[in-house]
Amino acid sequence: MAMSWIIAAAIFIAGIFIGSIVSRLTNKNQNQQISLKKDLDKSKYELEQYRQELVDHFARSAELLDNVSKDYSKLYEHMAKTSAELMPNLPTQDNPFAQRITTLEQVKNDKPIEDEVMDHQPRDYANGATGLFSDKATTVREDEIATPEQQVKAS
Repeated sequence: MAMSWIIAAAIFIAGIFIGSIVSRLTNKNQNQQISLKKDLDKSKYELEQYRQELVDHFARSAELLDNVSKDYSKLYEHMAKTSAELMPNLPTQDNPFAQRITTLEQVKNDKPIEDEVMDHQPRDYANGATGLFSDKATTVREDEIATPEQQVKAS
């Protein structure tokens, strides 16, 4: 019986020894996993910050390009008007601005484009009756039909 106690104590001591070795090995992997998880979270955060900076950059670039486009149109309009005013007898084939002056859209400083600034939400209803659901047949007059030139000006 004394021998069984000695064997039990030896097995107990060996179990403690083996348990501590296994614990150290698994603890290293767990510490490494925790370290990798922290690095991953840090990298995700930095990537999200970079993406936000990129979005801000492109938004600012688009705004600047829009301003350049408007300024270019204003400059071109100014050059076309002044060339026509300062050299009224110049043949149109010699005036570099005369060819595109008819297609140039007029840019105004004081009135913003409707899509850029909206002071209110768009309404989802019309003032008064539109006749959309009436049984009466409606006719379109010739002066209500948009010509291609009017469609180009509207866009």
